[in-house]
Amino acid sequence: MGALDLARRSGLGVVLAGNGPAFCSGGDLDEFGTAPDLVTAHLVRTSAGAARLLHDLRDRTEARLHGACVGAGVELPAFAGRVTAAGETVFRLPEVGMGLIPGAGGTVSLPRRIGRWRTLYLALTGGWLDLGTARQWGLVD
Repeated sequence: MGALDLARRSGLGVVLAGNGPAFCSGGDLDEFGTAPDLVTAHLVRTSAGAARLLHDLRDRTEARLHGACVGAGVELPAFAGRVTAAGETVFRLPEVGMGLIPGAGGTVSLPRRIGRWRTLYLALTGGWLDLGTARQWGLVD
């Protein structure tokens, strides 16, 4: 049983925080293409990820962001009920430039926080979003 599943079953709250210079630099690119077929890859991606659990725990979850928040580092915290960020925090969705789509739940979490057009902009441009704009858009509380 993982920590998020334990929190869900116990009623405990969750604090997401990163260690080091960045909150999260995204998924492990070495994992891509290792599944034996597309169906298995999809099953692993949708059942083994943290997105559903974070969605279920959103009212009890706080994300504390700092530094770079890339890919899953943007998508997963967006599920949290409260998102705070240090002054140097920046955000980016680089997946489209790699031939991928945001796959850690960002196609659900981000539109709920910042709207579909802003999510589309982030996904298609792959550009960096500064903290001021992220706060203005509602990505950060």
